[in-house]
Parts: sequence; C-alpha cells; structure tokens
Amino acid sequence: MDIKDLAIILSTTLMYSTPLIFASLGGVFSENSGVVNIGLEGMMTIGAFAGAAAAVYTGNPWLAFLIAGLAGGLFAFLHGIATIKYNADHVVSGIAINLAAPGFALFMCRRLFNGSAMTTPLDLDNKLPKLFDMIIGKEAAQAYNDSFFGIVFNSYVSVYIAFALVLIGWYVLYKTKLGIRIRAVGEHPRAADTLGINVYNIKYICVILSGVLAGFGGASMSLAVVSSFRPTLISGQGFIALAAMIFGKWTPQGAMLASLLFGASTGLSIFLGNPEIGLNVSENILSMAPYIITLVVLILFVGNANGPAANGKPYEKGER
Repeated sequence: MDIKDLAIILSTTLMYSTPLIFASLGGVFSENSGVVNIGLEGMMTIGAFAGAAAAVYTGNPWLAFLIAGLAGGLFAFLHGIATIKYNADHVVSGIAINLAAPGFALFMCRRLFNGSAMTTPLDLDNKLPKLFDMIIGKEAAQAYNDSFFGIVFNSYVSVYIAFALVLIGWYVLYKTKLGIRIRAVGEHPRAADTLGINVYNIKYICVILSGVLAGFGGASMSLAVVSSFRPTLISGQGFIALAAMIFGKWTPQGAMLASLLFGASTGLSIFLGNPEIGLNVSENILSMAPYIITLVVLILFVGNANGPAANGKPYEKGER
C-alpha cells in the first residue's frame, strides 16, 4: 500500500461516514430529549429520495438538500405525534416509520419517474459540489486531484457540513440554556416541567431536528456518494447510525468518532474489493464487513451503556 492508496481509503472513509454522522447526530438530539428514534433508517430513505427527485426537477442541489431535510423532518414529526402526544411505544412507532417512509419513497418514485424504481441519474452539475471545486473552481482544483492533500480533502461539501453540525450540536447541548433544557427533559421531564420548561415543545423540536438531520444524511448519499435514488440505497445505515450514537455515549463528538470508525470499515472494504489489489476476497464478505464490525463493537465495547434516564418513557403533564 502506497501513500495514494492511503489517501483513497481516507477519502472513502470521509464520504461514507458523512451519512452516519448526520443521522447519528439526529439520534443524539432526539434521545437526549427522551424520545427513542429507531426510525432514522426510514427518514434517511425519504431524505435520499426527496433530495434526488428535487435535484432532477429543480437542478439545484442546495435546494434539493434542504428539501431532503424537510422530508425527513416531516416523518419525524409523525413519529413525534405518535410518541409525544399519544404516548405510543417509541420502538413500534420507529418501526412503522421504517416501513412507511421507504414505501412512500418508492411509490412517489414510480409516480414521478414513469414507473421506475429509481430516479433519473443526476448530472455532475446537479450533485453537491466538492469543496475545492466550490472555493477555487473546477479547473483550479484539477491541480490537486492527484495529490494526497487533494484526494483526502477535496471531498463533497456535505462532509464538511456534517463536521460543522457536530461542533454546533456539541455547543448547543453543553454550552447553551437550550442544551441544558434538552438534557433536563431527557433525564427528568417532571422536574424540568416544575421549572417552567415546556417539555412537549422541547421533545418536538428535538425529534423533528433528528428527522431533518437524517434527511440530510440520506441526501448526502443520493446527491454526493451516488447520483440517484434507488430502493436499496439506504441499506442499514440508519441502524449503524444508531449504533454509533450508543457507542458514542449519546454525545455529538462520540457519535462522530464512532461514525468515522464504521465509515472506515466501509472504506477499507471498498478498497480491498478493488480487483487491482489482487486479494480475491469474496464480494459478499466485504459487503458484510461494516455490519459485522458494528455488531462486534456493540458486543465488546458498549456493555451496559445507559442513555438519558427518561429515554423512551411516556410523559404526561401533571402526572406524578
């Protein structure tokens, strides 16, 4: 392995970690407010479809990225109504989202794209730009494309948005009054209520935010990693993001580091699957690698990890 191979692995790691960072950060906010959200997979799927479809019809990847977030937020709002207003079981509601959102995405895809199960492939101009291409232009960026620096850091801009949101998320949760209120609601909502905190509003804000971030994660797949939506585009990334959130101890920075670990397993498996490497490893084994690593990490390192005390527990104002 030479320095260029290492650069390719690092670049691929960043690219495939990004959807996980978005979704796991969404899970951090939702569960810190006391709402379990295993519907991240479905929210990523609807975000991936909405982003790809919007990019095809508008030709604007930035608008498409925002629409993807809104689509994820809409399904998160439904999850919030079920769990916050009607005290439905959080896991059951999340499973329903994971079934409904991909089904709705496929239905709309067939309606909008002449019966096809995938959207029209995007032109390069309709994808999210790479960082150097956006800052100094494509022609100037060509000079860096074959260098270690260029291969690693000339990633899609969604990568840098994800890292920036992790920093913002950390600041909000641990350095602001809103963050204190979110964590108070997740730990002891009745005590927070006595202090004048609107528990329901905090939960709704965090759940909807988790859907928006998951939608961004899905869009980072359909608008950056690949150039279209298809039903199998989001295949377990939402559940890996949940594992990253747990492994990261329900913190933004921890979820990010865990996402990078799981993204590295994907990047390494893609690199080893390159025929030029000559390892002749089964494609099926390489495809399984990220999921196996996720299970191993959860078994060996997470242990008795405990989230916020009131996470997943129903709350009704006035009850004791």
